[in-house]
Amino acid sequence: MNDILSKTMAIMILNRFVEQKREVAILLLFLLLILFGCCPLAAQQPTWESLMGTLVNDEEEGTEGWESAYDVLSDMEEHPLNLNTATREDFERIPFLTDQQIEELCSYLYQYDGMRSFGELAMLNSLDPIRRQLLPYFTYIDERQREKAFPKWKDIVKYGKHNLLVTAKVPFYKRRGDDDGYLGSPYRHSLRYSFNYGDYIQAGLTGANDAGEPFFKGRNKMGYDHYSFYFILRKLGRLKALAVGHYKLRFGMGLVMNNSFSFGKLATLSTLGRSGNDIRPYASRTAANYLQGAAATVTLMKGLDLTAFISYRKRDATLNVGNTSIATLLTDGYHRTEKEMAKKNNVSETVLGGNLRFFKGGFHAGMTAVFNSFDLPLQPNTNQAYRQYYPEGKHFWNASIDYGYTSHRFSFSGETALNDNHGLATLNRVSYQPVGNLQLLLLQRFYSHKYYAQHASSFNAGGRIQNENGIFLGLTWKPFSSLSIMAYSDYAHFHGQKYQAAAPSNAWDNLVSVTYSRKKYALTARYQFKIREKDNVNKSLLVNDITQRGRLAFNYDTGNWSLKTQADCTWNRYKQDSFGWMVHETAAWQGLHGKLHVAATIGYFNTDDYQSRIYIYERGPLYQFSFPAYYGEGIHYSLFIRADICRNLMAIGKFSTSNYFDRDHISSGLQLIDHSAMTDMELQVKWRL
Repeated sequence: MNDILSKTMAIMILNRFVEQKREVAILLLFLLLILFGCCPLAAQQPTWESLMGTLVNDEEEGTEGWESAYDVLSDMEEHPLNLNTATREDFERIPFLTDQQIEELCSYLYQYDGMRSFGELAMLNSLDPIRRQLLPYFTYIDERQREKAFPKWKDIVKYGKHNLLVTAKVPFYKRRGDDDGYLGSPYRHSLRYSFNYGDYIQAGLTGANDAGEPFFKGRNKMGYDHYSFYFILRKLGRLKALAVGHYKLRFGMGLVMNNSFSFGKLATLSTLGRSGNDIRPYASRTAANYLQGAAATVTLMKGLDLTAFISYRKRDATLNVGNTSIATLLTDGYHRTEKEMAKKNNVSETVLGGNLRFFKGGFHAGMTAVFNSFDLPLQPNTNQAYRQYYPEGKHFWNASIDYGYTSHRFSFSGETALNDNHGLATLNRVSYQPVGNLQLLLLQRFYSHKYYAQHASSFNAGGRIQNENGIFLGLTWKPFSSLSIMAYSDYAHFHGQKYQAAAPSNAWDNLVSVTYSRKKYALTARYQFKIREKDNVNKSLLVNDITQRGRLAFNYDTGNWSLKTQADCTWNRYKQDSFGWMVHETAAWQGLHGKLHVAATIGYFNTDDYQSRIYIYERGPLYQFSFPAYYGEGIHYSLFIRADICRNLMAIGKFSTSNYFDRDHISSGLQLIDHSAMTDMELQVKWRL
């Protein structure tokens, strides 16, 4: 079947472009012949990225949370947890586990005094086959380390693991700003050092430059445009965790404090809307959404933890005339031009607060309070109607209570918060497993138009924890072992004005995903239907913006070889009809006892405009997330190679090209490329010192 689909795709594309795009057609034919001629070898384990792909959706509102989760999992793959010494807090650091799965894992480890092999994971009823395969990538079993005493410092220094990661992206094209406008070179590059000792110590330093940013010159005389440093200590007696430097926090459901990760709707269904507290290091190459200072969690008594934190950092902002107030806080982190550099670190923010959490017998309750202060007052342009409820002033506070109970089949959690503007926000979740193969999820939220929180991130349909009232219903059902069905329906009402909606509006989002898998084969069908009310052309009334997305994907995986044929289509009706489709083929191979990984990707896309764009996940170097949108007409192909040269040295190379057939230039402004194709090369080298 895979051969039939792939050959059909090849014939369709070749008939269209063989005459006018001969060189592309030849390359396409060559790659497809390689795919058709591959022969299965002895089986090996699939990558964790491919397994995670079955638990998440490439919906645009979920990509930011997936990027953060990907960063967490990439780090945990390098520094896995010992199952036999891991605590509940350790398991809560793993993004894809649900509350019920964490509860059952902890109970099993306590009852049977740890695990002797990963085969025992099959004894946990709540763990599905995908998560049983995923866990060994991020955990290991060592009975010799089952004692929970903090290690000696001399052993930490002697046996700790040092890693150095160097990454660079080289464009084989020139942007307009490279000649006149950008302050630095066209190359993006970063340096990342990390130190790790088991579950107890993490430390690191990251330096990063985006393309166009100055390096060792101008305002970046110290080298990189952005530096991130951190030190994390865990499990030192009553001190559960201590973070110094750059760090991220999450409390409860995220209504007051969450600059860690949150997911889109399908991934929320996969994790059953899990809540929890978390302190983790911030080692990202992006210069936004983190705290800088110190945070600590201390056990006051059994089942009662206190977390306190303080942060002071400079932030990017656009200032109003006179530079006496803040118009907009910026999070893109770009400092490529004089104008962008003038916005770098020009305001100061102080954040302090704490959380008190009680946990016993599956029940938990907590209280959170956060205080924010800026050195200049926030004064957004409220003449734009959708911004009339944006926060104004210098000082802000938020407080909340969170609560929940988890048992084998039932889980409930929620959080209710207030702010200094007398705004209310509440989010409540109930999940229930009536039988072993069926899980139901109900999630309700109400976010007042008066509510705002500077560091909140949680479930929403409108992009902010503000001005929203909605309900989400979802189910995960496995009628038999080879068939899995996931579906949700989410309705939201925005009681105030929103961007592109000058009156109270509604949104309705529905999705169903069906996967049939049998040994080496898997077939996935997915359909999404979304309606959102927006202004018409004259902004005189609201009309429906309707989007439908469909996907059909076929996977064949022998371990050494994996093939994936995927077809996507999108139809949008708003101010005019827009239709788009894409066919996509990926082949991956690993050999030399797992020391060499190669993946080749090729796809043809044809959409009427940006409204019918197609999103496709593409594998990249470590700690890098690639989820581009394709629109217009063209072809995209890439080659990924990873070689574990020796025990202490690994190298990655990725080459990708997007060739557009409907334009003679790409992008606009200083990013304009005066050509119809763009090719990039990404290189990464990792040393274990």
